[in-house]
Amino acid sequence: MPLRPRKPRGGGVYWLLALAGLVCLVWILWKSARVAEPPGKPPLTGGSGRPSNQLVQVRRPVLATNRPAAAPFLTSDQPPAQPITTNVTPLRPPPTKLPAENILAIQLALSRQGISGGSLDGVLGSQTRAAIRAFQQREGLAATGELDEGTQARLILDGPLYVVDAVTTNDLARLQPVSPTWLGKSQQERLDYETVLELAAEIGQAHPDLVRRLNPGIDWSVVAAGTPLKRPNAGYPAPRGKAAFLHIRLASKTLQAFDASTNLVAHFPCSVARRVEKRPIGELHVAKIALNPSYRFDPDIFPESQEGRQLGRPLMIPPGPNNPVGTAWIGLDKPGYGIHGTPRPEEVGRTESHGCFRLANWNVDYLVSLVSVGTPVRVEP
Repeated sequence: MPLRPRKPRGGGVYWLLALAGLVCLVWILWKSARVAEPPGKPPLTGGSGRPSNQLVQVRRPVLATNRPAAAPFLTSDQPPAQPITTNVTPLRPPPTKLPAENILAIQLALSRQGISGGSLDGVLGSQTRAAIRAFQQREGLAATGELDEGTQARLILDGPLYVVDAVTTNDLARLQPVSPTWLGKSQQERLDYETVLELAAEIGQAHPDLVRRLNPGIDWSVVAAGTPLKRPNAGYPAPRGKAAFLHIRLASKTLQAFDASTNLVAHFPCSVARRVEKRPIGELHVAKIALNPSYRFDPDIFPESQEGRQLGRPLMIPPGPNNPVGTAWIGLDKPGYGIHGTPRPEEVGRTESHGCFRLANWNVDYLVSLVSVGTPVRVEP
C-alpha cells in the first residue's frame, strides 16, 4: 500500500502569528502618526470621543528672534556671573551753543562763572568785551573780546534765561525815598530801595532799562503786591575757597580775584579815582570787612560839596543799598581807601571816585565771600 505524503502540522498557528504581526504593525503605524501631529494643535475631543467641556491650554510656538540664548543654569560649584562694568560716563545731550546775537545769554553765562560784564543789559559794550577777554584768557583762548566759535563752544548757559517773581507786601514795605542832602540822609533810619524798579534791577543784577523792556505793561509808579515781574535769572557760583590775591588794573578799570595757582576766580568792572594822584599803586592788603556798613561823611573829602562846606562837621550815614558805600566795605591798609558797593551800579566802570574802588552791590557781596583780612591787593596802572 503506497505511502501518502503527510500534511504539515501547525499551519493554523502560522496564520494566527502572521495576523497578529499585521495588527501590531498597523497599531505601530497609527501610534507613530499620532506622535507626529503638530504640538500646537489642540485636541478636539475628550477622552470619551465626545466633545469635551474642559478648557484646553494651547501652547503657542515661540517665534525665532535675534536675542541671544539664555545662559545655562549654574550649579553650586560654578561662580555667579559678574555684571559688566565700564568707566564710560553716560552720554548727555550736547549743550546748545549760545547764539552770538543773544548778548544777554552771553552775559548770564559769563556771570554764572564769576565773570561780570557789569549790569546786565543785553548790549555788547566795553565791559562785556572785557568779561569775554577774561573768560578767553582763563580758557586758554585768544583774548580778542570777540564771540568767535571757540568762545561760544565753551560758554554754556545752564538754567532758564529769565525768572518771574511776584511783588510781596514786604517788598513794598521797605521802599522809602532817599533824601537828596547829606544831612537828610543822616537823619534817616535806613537808606533802602526807593522804587520797585530799583529793587527788581538789583535782584536781577540788571540795568533798569532792561527790566523795563522785560515788563512793558508795568506802571512803575503804582506797582501792587502780587504783580509778576520778569527779570534775568542771575547768580554766581558757590565759592570753592578763598582767593589768594586780588589784582586791580586801573587802565582797564577791572578787579580780578585769583586762587593760589593763579587761576581766575572772579572778574568785575570797577570805578577808580577821578584824580590820578588819588590812585594808589603797588601792593595793599585787606584790613577790614564790614557788611551793611554805615558811612562817615567827612566834608574835607568832598570839597566840591557846598553843603559839606556849610555843615563844617562830619555826619554818620545809616546803612542800606543806597548808602554811599553800598552793601559792603572791604577796607585796605592804606587809610581812607577800600573796595565797596554803590547805589548806582549802572555807573560802575568810570573814573569818578575819590580814591576807592567801586563795585556793584552784588559784586562786592560776592567778593566778600572770597577775601579775608590779609588778602593781598595788587594795584597796577
